[in-house]
Amino acid sequence: APLMIVVMSVIFLREQVSAPRWIAVAAGFAGVLLMVRPGGELFDWAALLPVLCGVAYAGSMILARVMGAKDTAAAMAFWGNLAFLACAAGLALVYGRGGAAEGVHPSLAFLTRGWVWPSHWDLFLMASCGVIAAIGLTLLTQAYRIAQSSIVAPFEFTFAFWGILWGWLFWGDLPDALGWLGIAIIIAAGVFVLRSEGQKAET
Repeated sequence: APLMIVVMSVIFLREQVSAPRWIAVAAGFAGVLLMVRPGGELFDWAALLPVLCGVAYAGSMILARVMGAKDTAAAMAFWGNLAFLACAAGLALVYGRGGAAEGVHPSLAFLTRGWVWPSHWDLFLMASCGVIAAIGLTLLTQAYRIAQSSIVAPFEFTFAFWGILWGWLFWGDLPDALGWLGIAIIIAAGVFVLRSEGQKAET
């Protein structure tokens, strides 16, 4: 998604992307690849699902940049969350009772499996996640609203760093040497953008 955001910012917003920003985006992506290290197994069409999600997410952040001239981040986040709720309600009506996941691709079976009523604790965790996600979406929308998309996008690669942090805190998993190298590259890319933009602002 960060790569797509930068490309879309050039195509749709006519933003000027400097060489340091392109380098930071490419370096951040390389860092993620080092951490994730996708396998070389035969291509599975289900791999297109996260690609489509990345395109949709990038488009929403570009829209935040466009709409930010007249709408607040809180308003855009509110309508965004309302859209999520409407989509979830529609999917619940179609797939909620189960039966649609039988005999289909495993990824689609996971996405279309029947819904079950959560326990009180699980319901609390999901509600807490909803609050955190709403706050995060508001802050993220504000970032894309006030700054150029190509500046904000490289910092989205930090999701990999946070994923490893929570993995260590909750499950005791730590990355190997290549994983740590990937983290270092991601952090360096973000610092590189900040320094280059700070020096540009001073001049």
